Amino acid sequence: MLPIAMIVGILFHSQIGYVAFLSPYLIFIMLLITYCKVSFNHFRVDGSMWWLLAIQVVGASVVYLLLRLWNVEVAESIFICIFCPTATAAPVITGMLGGKVERVATYSLLSNLVVALTAPVILALMNDSGSVDFAESFMRIAVSVLPLILGPLVISMALKLTFPRVREEIAQHQGLSFYIWAVALIIVVGNSVSFLMKEPASCLPEIAVIAVLSLAACLAQFYFGRRIGARYGDRVAGAQSLGQKNTVLAIWLALTYLNPIASVGPACYIAWHNTVNSIQIYKRAKSGML
Repeated sequence: MLPIAMIVGILFHSQIGYVAFLSPYLIFIMLLITYCKVSFNHFRVDGSMWWLLAIQVVGASVVYLLLRLWNVEVAESIFICIFCPTATAAPVITGMLGGKVERVATYSLLSNLVVALTAPVILALMNDSGSVDFAESFMRIAVSVLPLILGPLVISMALKLTFPRVREEIAQHQGLSFYIWAVALIIVVGNSVSFLMKEPASCLPEIAVIAVLSLAACLAQFYFGRRIGARYGDRVAGAQSLGQKNTVLAIWLALTYLNPIASVGPACYIAWHNTVNSIQIYKRAKSGML
C-alpha cells in the first residue's frame, strides 16, 4: 500500500496542491485513533530517549560540521534530516509493527519539544546573517507541531473520562489509521515531487548527492535506533523514534532558515523512511502478525 501511495503521489503531483490542506487533519485523525488505544499510565521518559536525543541533536551537529568542510548546502540538508523530530505518525507505524506505542508517543512529544527549544539557537548559528529571532521561530515551530500532537492526546483523555465506550470503539479500528496514512503519504509525496521539479538542471548533481546521503542517514538512524531500543527492551520503538521523521517540519525549517536546496534532503527522506516502513509492514503482514 505504501509504495503504491508514493507512486500515486508522483504521478498526480500537479493536482495534489488542491488537497494539500488535508495533511494535518489526516495526521490528527491517525493520532487520535492511535492514542485511544494507549494507556496513559505508561507514559514515561527512560534512558533510551536520552541516547536518541543525543543522536538527534549532537549527532546532527557533528555531521553538519564534518560535511561543511566539503559542501555547506549538503551539510545543511543532511543536518536537517537527522535533527528534525520524530514524525507525528510514528506511533501509528510502531503499533502496526508490534512496538510500544506509548514509548514512541512519549519520545515524539519530547523530541518535538527539544527541537522547538533548540532549533532557533542552532539555526541562528548556521545562518550567515544571524537574524533568526528566537521568540518568533519558537512560536512558529510550536504552533505548527504541538497542536497536532497534544490535540489528539487531550481528546483521547477527555473521551476516557466522559465517553469511555466511544474511546473503546475507536481503539478497535486501528487498521483504519493505516489507510488514512496512505492518503496522507500521497499528499506529502506529491508536494515534494512538485518542489523538486522546480529546481534548475544545474542543481541535479548536488541533488543526487543529497539524495544518496539522506538515504545513508535514514538507514543509519533506523539502525542505531534499533540498537538503542534493543538495550531497553523495544527495538521497534527505538528504530521508529529515531528513523521516522517529521519531514514536513524539516522542509519548512530548511526553506525558512537554510539554503533552499537543503530541503531536498528531507524531501527525499520521505521516500526513504516510508520505503523502510513499507518493507517492515510487509514482512510483519507476511508473517501473519498484522
